[in-house]
Amino acid sequence: MQPMRRLLFALVLGAAAAAYAQQPPRLEPLPEPPPPPGIRDPVGDEPRIRIAPRDGDRVEELRQNGRVIMLKITPSNGIPYYLIDTTGSGNWMRRDSLDDGVRVPMWTIRTFD
Repeated sequence: MQPMRRLLFALVLGAAAAAYAQQPPRLEPLPEPPPPPGIRDPVGDEPRIRIAPRDGDRVEELRQNGRVIMLKITPSNGIPYYLIDTTGSGNWMRRDSLDDGVRVPMWTIRTFD
């Protein structure tokens, strides 16, 4: 059994040494690929924000791919609120905060004085 293992080990070691000893062919670097067609602005997919003041109110628009997806309205004498187009259909939903409202239930079981 031992001679068979030694023979197998010698064959594997010989094959690995032969593979290591072979020189790879001379490789040349590939030329830089051209940009993909239809991309004009490298940051075009990034959301863009435009702030346009109106009558003392502050309106911040968040655009993505040229469409307004969220508005933050800060009245001059009030609390800011958000208008969000969640489906992209133009139906705006008002939220008073960007908090999703999910709360983990927590109760006091016992207190020590």
